[in-house]
Amino acid sequence: MTLNINGIRIPDSKMAREATELVRDTESELLFNHSSRVYYWGALAGKQRGLAVDSELLYIGCMFHDMGLTHDHCSCDKRFEVDGANAAREFLRQHTVSQADIDKVWTAIALHTTPGIPEFMDPVIALVTAGVEMDVLGINYQGYDDEQREAVVAAHPRTPQFKEDIISAFYDGVKGKPHTSFGNVKADVIADKQPGFDKGNFCSIIRGSRWAS
Repeated sequence: MTLNINGIRIPDSKMAREATELVRDTESELLFNHSSRVYYWGALAGKQRGLAVDSELLYIGCMFHDMGLTHDHCSCDKRFEVDGANAAREFLRQHTVSQADIDKVWTAIALHTTPGIPEFMDPVIALVTAGVEMDVLGINYQGYDDEQREAVVAAHPRTPQFKEDIISAFYDGVKGKPHTSFGNVKADVIADKQPGFDKGNFCSIIRGSRWAS
């Protein structure tokens, strides 16, 4: 049975079921369970903040947010967040979803590793990031009681070494296109796994541009 926490559960719709099946078949168990937990953390954060959110759109955003790390959806030239957003957009176009809602989900996924911006945007966008930040970084950990945390993790387990496992999953998804990590958090992941990696420097790019001054 689907986990139900304070009335929050995975939407019982054809689109949500198809999304669950697709993500489960595409992602590793690690990423599938992580994405599922992200949905619950995000939806619970919405309750904490008093936000009204479309649970289906939130679910799609959460479940697809790491699809860009997979072989099936990884491009050679785009940030993994954009690859995941594009995968979600393609999926949503197969259903009766408005372009405005597709754009919300696309933006939610594209911005989920860009802190300080999503929280001021549409609830779908804000809550995907909130869920990711809780599951990966432990942000607002204290905002969830023990019973909530234990129930979510029981339904969608964290591996015994989840912290290191998720870093490795991030690395595996971006190591083939390190140039896409410039200016975002994945540069830290590559630097962690590849000592001596040059992350690039914004100021150096400015000074090295073809402008005379």
